[in-house]
Amino acid sequence: MELEIGGYKELDLRRGLEYYSGDHVCRLNSGRAGIYYAIKKYNCNKALIPFYECSTVREFLAKKCVGIEYYHIDKYFNPIIDKAIDSDTALIVVNYFGLFSKEKIESLSYISPNIIVDNSQSFFSTPIENVYNVYSPRKFFGVPDGAYVIGNDACKGAEQYDQDISSGTSSFLLRRIETGANNNYAYYLENERRIDQSDIKRMSKLTSSLLDSIDYKEYLTKRRQNFKTSKELFSSLNQMDCSLVENVEEDAAPIAYPLLVRNDKLRSILKEKHIYVGQWWRYLVDEMDVSSIESYYSRYLFPIPIDHRYGENELLYIYEIIRESLKSIL
Repeated sequence: MELEIGGYKELDLRRGLEYYSGDHVCRLNSGRAGIYYAIKKYNCNKALIPFYECSTVREFLAKKCVGIEYYHIDKYFNPIIDKAIDSDTALIVVNYFGLFSKEKIESLSYISPNIIVDNSQSFFSTPIENVYNVYSPRKFFGVPDGAYVIGNDACKGAEQYDQDISSGTSSFLLRRIETGANNNYAYYLENERRIDQSDIKRMSKLTSSLLDSIDYKEYLTKRRQNFKTSKELFSSLNQMDCSLVENVEEDAAPIAYPLLVRNDKLRSILKEKHIYVGQWWRYLVDEMDVSSIESYYSRYLFPIPIDHRYGENELLYIYEIIRESLKSIL
């Protein structure tokens, strides 16, 4: 782009704050593209992925002609792998909710020499050395797209891909400020469709600039405090094995608080109250056996938001709504 001087003012963003940087950090356009990129870095042509995973990952890998096999998880989100993994197969291990410690991930990395740590749900988790780690910042911050792949020589080869342009579908970020999330959900979906239709690309300048301006220390502190508050509030309601949540290390920063409640009406009640907790990977309810942990978690697991936008008052409000709702629908 030619040098431009004068004219109208652009967004005034801070610079130099990006959380991940260096030659071992590759910036791409989406988490699914990052996983594919890491697979190719290993020179693998197949991937072993969990059933309990976003369908967009397997759909993207299938489009790129990567052979796919699946494995189950147990109720603690641990991989259940009962066979040897071929040398041409990359193993995708998901750090669900960001609940796994570094030691836990490192212990799993010995299952295969070609492990890819999917930290899409754990932006602040320290990268594991000698493997590839994939991060999806748009799940944590107000950016239209983007991904980091971190590992040995991660940047080498990325120059072959075009740079993404995301400004055309990023208005949902600005619109939400003025008229809220629900009123602009269609614009958000428009951006999601663009990502779904995109091939692997390098991170857009817009996303890169936004990620370079975030006060990560403040956001991280708030997230950790909110997770601690959520544990105190929701422990009496949570039907998940308490050790999974209670033993999370103090320096963890999960994407959400995992509230497990076996009730089919609660989600719609929360939506009516404009509390959007989502239903991760809903397709698994129909696709998996009803007795599987994947189907069970997809149906009854509520990811309570704990990000930097909220604090104790909002979490207490969510708790009271859920507590009263459960009383009324028993």
